[in-house]
Amino acid sequence: MSRRSNGLVAVWAEAQRQQQRQQEAQARYQRDQERAQRAYQREVARSQREQKAAYREQREAEARRRTRELDDRVEALRGLLAAGCRAPAFRASALTRPELVEPFAPGPLAHPVPMPDPARYEAQGGGWTAGRRAQAQAEARARFERDWQAAQAAEAQRQAQFATYQRQYQEWADARLAEIRLHNAGIAEMTAGLRAGDADAAVEYFSAALYASTGWPDELPRQVSAAYDSGARQLVLNWELPRYDVVPEAKSVRYLINADQEKESPRPVTQRRALYRDVLAQCLLLVLRDLFAADEFGALESVALNGFVDDHDPATGRRMPMFLGTVMATRAEFDELHLEQVNAVNCLVDGLRGQLSTRPDQYAAVRPGRVPEDVGNGVVTHGGDEEPDLYEMDPLAFEALVAELFRAMGMQAVTTQRSNDGGVDVDALDPTPIRGGKIVVQVKRYRNTVPPTAVRDLYGTVQDTGANKGVLVTTSAFGPGSHTFANGKPLELVPGSELVDLLHRHGLRGRLGGGERPVPAQRTAPDDDIRDDENRDGDHNVLGMYWSGSVALDVCALVCRGTRVLDDDHFVFFNNPRTPDGSVRALIPVAPDKAALQVGFDALPSRADRLVLDPVANPGADLSGFTDAGIRLLDAERAPLDQLDVSDGRPGETALVLGSFRRRANGDWEFVTGGKGYRGGLEELVTEYGIDVE
Repeated sequence: MSRRSNGLVAVWAEAQRQQQRQQEAQARYQRDQERAQRAYQREVARSQREQKAAYREQREAEARRRTRELDDRVEALRGLLAAGCRAPAFRASALTRPELVEPFAPGPLAHPVPMPDPARYEAQGGGWTAGRRAQAQAEARARFERDWQAAQAAEAQRQAQFATYQRQYQEWADARLAEIRLHNAGIAEMTAGLRAGDADAAVEYFSAALYASTGWPDELPRQVSAAYDSGARQLVLNWELPRYDVVPEAKSVRYLINADQEKESPRPVTQRRALYRDVLAQCLLLVLRDLFAADEFGALESVALNGFVDDHDPATGRRMPMFLGTVMATRAEFDELHLEQVNAVNCLVDGLRGQLSTRPDQYAAVRPGRVPEDVGNGVVTHGGDEEPDLYEMDPLAFEALVAELFRAMGMQAVTTQRSNDGGVDVDALDPTPIRGGKIVVQVKRYRNTVPPTAVRDLYGTVQDTGANKGVLVTTSAFGPGSHTFANGKPLELVPGSELVDLLHRHGLRGRLGGGERPVPAQRTAPDDDIRDDENRDGDHNVLGMYWSGSVALDVCALVCRGTRVLDDDHFVFFNNPRTPDGSVRALIPVAPDKAALQVGFDALPSRADRLVLDPVANPGADLSGFTDAGIRLLDAERAPLDQLDVSDGRPGETALVLGSFRRRANGDWEFVTGGKGYRGGLEELVTEYGIDVE
């Protein structure tokens, strides 16, 4: 007899199967998660290995790069003489300037103002009646006449500006050409003196040959003292040689993995000393080569050359020139040499019977044979006379002179290395308690006004180095922007005139050109070069004014005391383009500016305390199109210093005060924004500032 199931067993079995499937799925999920985790860990480990390998390769590559730089530097030192011999010989023609000046380029002023076309002013519409048509025609004629008169006025103004610019250009071009011809006449006089055996001409020419040599590396010093013995046709000179640190102390660089740092392998002392001695010999031979190669006039029968280094004497600790080599070579014996194949030391010592220090690394000096002072007809140093011209002085010698000045003032001061100096030319330490401390000094041997960016850079250097003070010394001058920035900061600005005074007060020598105030170098822009004697120092700014819209206007300037112009001559506009002293003058604008003024703030009359700027619309127009306006404050080289936002014009107004520069109690100038408009145009504006309009 069979028994029927009630289904409970099947249900139980199905539940068991489902539970087993869930457990298996959970197990598979767990295994997948574990595999994914292991894969992720393997990927992380691989990525870390790759990153470590890449980092290691980067550090090793950097070490190899530094090693190559060291090798290249040593190779360049070993081939110094051979490379110098391949440089072209100096010629007097290199000193002659071509008699060329920049051609006249009036720019937009060359294009006449287009006159209105009567055909475009035909009456539009006018109605059905004859009266309305006549009225429309009359209105069209009125529009044409108004626009024609405005165009005629603009054309007349263009022609006046064109004539003024052309006259200024011609004056500038004539002065420029006269300067070039005067320079070339001086070169011709010097070459004639060379042929006649004149000592001054010989020293001037051969000093120029050494300073202009393209075979002498730029990173090596250039300092010379020379005299010429006309009777013996011998040039006697002292020439500065590189110091011992010109040879790299390190031989190679390798990366240490465990320490994660680069390690320099030192160059063997004997190898470094031998290479330095070879470099000195090459330098002396290269100087002889440059001198004899430049002698196209047969002025040199022989050269007595002494090489020195300017460093601290190991015996006394004082900075002084120490002679490491000396040689006297005749032209005949020097012409027999094949310099590119010689061993420099053997050639100098054995071939030319010269002397070379056996331990130049310790500055063991040699006794020079004949020095410039022995000649007896005066010694020229740095291309100047007994009172060296700071403008013409070698940059390294100028830095050394500034360091000597600081030492004469009771401070400790040394010049820095030329590379990696961090923007510091002289490191000084003032031992005075309380107010003393570390001083960083930057030296600018400029003729033009030092830009404010140099003062800002010095301030950044003071902050980066943690110095107590920064001093900027220059042969030129500083503009108002520089003084404004330095005010209230641990900065001191020493212009050229004050530098000369300090040198003389502390027993040192130096002058600026012929002894006059710093004079800017000539530039090619005629409106920047034509200036009066009262404003010859180049310490001026350019105010460039710009705006959007097509409105035609003139920009005027009033030199005032308070709200009253000094006099009619100090109102600068299109009929009076400059003040009597030239401190304010109109310029031809350069894009993006539409108007420009040159202002010498320091040259403004002492009784003046503000300079007011005003745009005035041309007849028949207003200032509604004077929008998005501003003033660009530029230095003498037209480099941007600041940008000043000003008010826009308004409909109905025909003149506007943009703002004014006002003299502060400390002598600096600050800009104050204006905004007052005038409906009565130029007449109403100038009347308010005290000018009588007839």
